[in-house]
Amino acid sequence: MHVGSIVMGASDVRRAMEFWGRALGYVPRDEPEDTWVVLTPASGGGPNVSLMLSETPVQEKPRVHLDLYTPDQAGEVERLLALGASHVDWQDYPDDADFVVLADPEGNRFCVIQHG
Repeated sequence: MHVGSIVMGASDVRRAMEFWGRALGYVPRDEPEDTWVVLTPASGGGPNVSLMLSETPVQEKPRVHLDLYTPDQAGEVERLLALGASHVDWQDYPDDADFVVLADPEGNRFCVIQHG
C-alpha cells in the first residue's frame, strides 16, 4: 500500500490547480473540471494532489497539511509567495523551527521545511 493522492478542498478548483501545478511542477492527469482535478507530478514520481470543490471553511490549525521539503527554504518561500501564497502569522513556532507556515490562495496551510 502507498499514498496515491492527497486530497484538498478548494472554493475555486481552477485557481488552486494553477497554484499547486506551478508550485509543485504538477500537471492535470485528465481534463480539469470545475469541481475536481487530479494533479500528477510532471516528472512521473510521487503522490498525486487532488483538488475538490469544497464550501467548508478553512481550518485555522488543520489536522492534515503538506510539508514541502527543500534545500533552499528562503528561495522556495519567495517563489511560492510570488505564485500567490501568503505568510501565516503562526504563534506556535518553536525557537529552533526549520519550517515556515504558508497558505495557498485558498487559505490551505502548508509548511516549507529546510531539508538536506
